[in-house]
Order: sequence, then structure tokens, then C-alpha cells
Amino acid sequence: MAKSLQIKSVMKTFGQTTALEEIHLDIEKGEFVSLLGPSGCGKSTLLRIIAGLDQPTSGRMNVDGFDITASSASSRNIGMVFQSYALFPNMTVRKNIEFALKPKKLSKKTRTDKAMHMLKIVGLEALADRAPQQLSGGQQQRVALARALVIEPDFLLLDEPLSALDANVRHQLQQEIRRIHHEFGMTTIMVTHDQDEALTMADRVAVMNNGRIAQYDTPQNVYRHPADSFVASFIGTSNQIAQLGKTWVIRPEHFSVASAQSGMETYVNSMMFKGAFYRLKVSVIDRTSPFFNEKLIVDLPANVVDSRNICPDQRVYLSVHDHEAQLSKEMVMA
Repeated sequence: MAKSLQIKSVMKTFGQTTALEEIHLDIEKGEFVSLLGPSGCGKSTLLRIIAGLDQPTSGRMNVDGFDITASSASSRNIGMVFQSYALFPNMTVRKNIEFALKPKKLSKKTRTDKAMHMLKIVGLEALADRAPQQLSGGQQQRVALARALVIEPDFLLLDEPLSALDANVRHQLQQEIRRIHHEFGMTTIMVTHDQDEALTMADRVAVMNNGRIAQYDTPQNVYRHPADSFVASFIGTSNQIAQLGKTWVIRPEHFSVASAQSGMETYVNSMMFKGAFYRLKVSVIDRTSPFFNEKLIVDLPANVVDSRNICPDQRVYLSVHDHEAQLSKEMVMA
């Protein structure tokens, strides 16, 4: 059964180093939350504290309103999936999953039935008697996921579970994990440094930087309305232009081709084909534009670029969409 988690003023220090500072996080029942940030930002440390593998230096954690800060990892009913899979090579796939049920004192038949049921859910029922080393990386991660789920956890914790996989397998497992999350309705917390993964999979994203949460919001708001320049830089690609005490943050896709009468004149320095679009690097040469002399990254649909024969070393007129303009403390979002 899904439970809620409240993290209040959690700090974690290692000697003179502060890994986490004043972490506040409220996670609702059945929610999928991603902890996103660069290496060393504290996201894995926070996940270990949630799991009970580390204790916070200060602060507390409540599950459904009950303080669990000092409780052991074994008492928290948490399923955890690691990047390394952590499967036992001397056990079959089925026995790896059954192993998670041993503390529950169930009969062997019940353990086997539950393990086979989980293998069916992750699509590996036919591989139950194989050794883990006979499986692909994606299949091994499915086994690790099944082992975490078989105990019917209150929380599913995922520590960069897909980072070792190639792009196609990673995409398939993103969809699979999201499907299973919905099917089981459990509260899921995933650590990742991959922004696309976080935006694709999570209901809410906690963007972390230097041991703090820079922004905690929906993927749409984190992308469209970043709280500060770090979030704007870390999430997606952005042009940040400082003017009159404010910073304009303009996403590359917010530009479009315009006429000479209505657009600003730019010079195309380079361009790269990206499939559905071209990514251009341009210099603004229009002296009447507030962006004069700025260098910008611009994404234009491939069919528009091809039909207009836009090429490097030529001029193109661009306009900026302002329908998403959003003023924040630090910046203007275009």
C-alpha cells in the first residue's frame, strides 16, 4: 500500500563536508518523484537516508505522519533497485526473486508462486531457470525490479537504474517502470542525472544542486518556469541573456523564422541536423534588437530550414515567441 513521505530540515555532514543542507520534501501517496542533479549534488545521499542505509545528521522523516528517522532499513518495507543490478550469480532468476521473500517466513510454494507472478509482470516468465549472467543488461534490470517489487513495498527506490543501458533498452525500461508504477500504485523515488529520464517519468522533479533542492515542481514547470539560472541551465538547453538587472531565459524552440519587417536580423554561424529539427548557432546583428551582439542557440523545424534553404554564413530573420513569458525573482522566461 502506497504511503506518503515528509522530509523535514534534513542535513547530512561527513566531517567538514556538508552533503545535504536543509532538505524539505513532501511526497504524496502513489507519486513518482525524481531526484535530479549533477554528480555530487547529494541525490544519492538523500536516497540512502530515505532507505535507512544512512542516518541524517539532523532533521526528521515521517511516513504517513509517523517519525521513522531512527528506524532501521529492514523495518521500512522498501524495495530498492541499484544501477549494478546486485543479482546473485549462483542463483537462478527465480531464486534471486524468492530470496527477497525469505525474511517473511512464507512457504516455499508461496515464494515460488509470488516470484513467478512478478516474472510474468516484467515479461521474463520463460527465463525463470536461467542464471543472471545468461541475460542481457536490460533483462537483468527487470529481474532486479521484480525482486524489489515482490515484497510489496510501501516505497520503491531506484538509484540510477538505467544509466548502464543503451538508449533503446533504456527507453523501453522507462516505459516499463512507469507502467508498473501505475499498476502497483506505489510511491516511487528515482535518482537520476539524466534530465530527459526525469522529465519523462516523474510526476514531480526535485532538482538538486550543492546539497540543496533548487526547485521541486512538475516536469512542465521545471522546464518552462525554472526557479533560477542553475535550473534553467541544467534542464534542457537555454539562452540566458542578462539585461537591465534581469536575465532573459529563452529556449531554442521559442524562435521562429520571420520576415525582415517583423524579425530581428541574425547571422548563421553554424547548424547541425538533429532529425526533426536543425540546431543553429546565430549572432544577432540587428542593432535595433535588445539582443544585439548576443550569440544564440536556435532550434528550427527541419522542413522549415530545408524549404527556405537556410545555411551557414547567411542571414536569417527570427522572432521570439512571448506567449510563455514568465517573470520570476531572477529572470524573465520567454
